[in-house]
Amino acid sequence: MQHGRYPFIVGFLILPLTLYGVFVISPFVQAFHYSLTDWSGVSPDLSYVGLQNFQTLMRDGLFLQALRNNALLLLGLPAITVMLALFFAFLLNVGGAKGKAGVQGIRGNGFYKLAFFLPQVLSVPVIAVIWAVIFDPTSDGLANSALGWVGLGSFGWLADPNLALYSVLWVLIWGSVGFYLVLFNAAMSSIPRDIFEAALIDGAGRFSTFVRVTMPLLWDTIQTSWVYLAILSLDVYALVAVMTAGPGGPDNSTQVISLQIAQNGFQFGRAGYASAMGVVLFFLTLIIATVMLRLTRRERIEY
Repeated sequence: MQHGRYPFIVGFLILPLTLYGVFVISPFVQAFHYSLTDWSGVSPDLSYVGLQNFQTLMRDGLFLQALRNNALLLLGLPAITVMLALFFAFLLNVGGAKGKAGVQGIRGNGFYKLAFFLPQVLSVPVIAVIWAVIFDPTSDGLANSALGWVGLGSFGWLADPNLALYSVLWVLIWGSVGFYLVLFNAAMSSIPRDIFEAALIDGAGRFSTFVRVTMPLLWDTIQTSWVYLAILSLDVYALVAVMTAGPGGPDNSTQVISLQIAQNGFQFGRAGYASAMGVVLFFLTLIIATVMLRLTRRERIEY
């Protein structure tokens, strides 16, 4: 029986591993290969230029601007989304009647979870179009109409280079909070209520319960969410491409690396240069994920 196990395992895995190699590993290898060439993306002719594409990247002001914009999204998206999702999930799960010290959830929490999760059923282009209309810089835009109604004037939003990237960040947060709220809610639901009751007996308030009980028990879920949101902040092509003028405007204030890759590869006929950007993005993603996993690593708490 032991002798026949390995041929069975190999036979079972050979097809999915072959498909994974062809459709996942092979494109990565090709990207590394093309990053060393001047391939246009259309012509079969190409010449090897070594590391010239990577040297050009370091002097490319537009790419460096895109890198800075991605860095801002990287700082804002994971932190704000995780904090908001944790806060709302805590309220829904253990933020009930005051006399019960947060042991029961609030009334109608099923409706709130559905409302928060609603953006997840919409595609990114649809979300981008909706918020582009809301952020219309004229008085016809919903955001400016609401601000004008309360006497706060109007803003340029996506037409203002100082506000455009923050508007994109807001839409990313709005579209992500619901998913992570449901994720944290499910994790909190698995925590025994006895733990919260014990905290109540010890005189802990809701804030202390959240900081000293809930967050440590959810740390593995928080860590994973942080990494996924960091990866999302590096890949916002669809939202920027549909939502912003140019795209990437105004004045390149919303340029991101993924948009630069698409523009150079498909619009400017510089597929080799775009592949070099892709390689840089690959290593950035790998490094950021590794660093975040190490920085947020702590001893697992069993319950």
